[in-house]
Amino acid sequence: MVNERATRSVPSTGTAPAALVLLMLLSGTCFASSTVYKWVDEYGTVHLSTSKPPAGVQYQTLNLGSSSSKGSGKASGGGTTAPGSSSVSPAQAAQRSEVLSNLQNRECVIALEALDRLTSGTAPTSATEITRLKQTTEINCSKDPAKRREQEQMAARLRVANGPECVAARNKLADMTSAGSKSSREQVKAQQAFVDEHCIPPVR
Repeated sequence: MVNERATRSVPSTGTAPAALVLLMLLSGTCFASSTVYKWVDEYGTVHLSTSKPPAGVQYQTLNLGSSSSKGSGKASGGGTTAPGSSSVSPAQAAQRSEVLSNLQNRECVIALEALDRLTSGTAPTSATEITRLKQTTEINCSKDPAKRREQEQMAARLRVANGPECVAARNKLADMTSAGSKSSREQVKAQQAFVDEHCIPPVR
């Protein structure tokens, strides 16, 4: 049950949410120590990779499975170590790949939703923001047509979930479950079913 009023919240493609999702995905999962590099380019697009960024780019490291989960540095022009070369088993490499895939899928869906909302609405937006979102989709969205359609469908569901109808539906449910409400159990159940079916974001 929802116990407080909901407000419209569109997830950001910034670095903090991506790091939070990564920690959530890794929670309770055992990984060999292996490094994921995260950096932000000139457009504000988040990049996640098991390979170091281009030389001269500032980056953070997320060391999966180690006690030190974060670090920072600046990529040099030297060679890089091949991902998975430091005693990572095939199963662990597959788990790491799944984490990266989930993160990239999240960034893709959020960017697609924001791009559709900003280009189809009347609110002013900057060309820089549109460029950043387009680049984010290019980097993180799948090149497989079937998977890309699935991501676009998720983005459409995210827009509905963040839209005014769902905000109103969540607020109504909060009112119906608040102290002093005269709503019947059947009314609350029906409203909860509507929210569950239409207003749950596919990504957070």
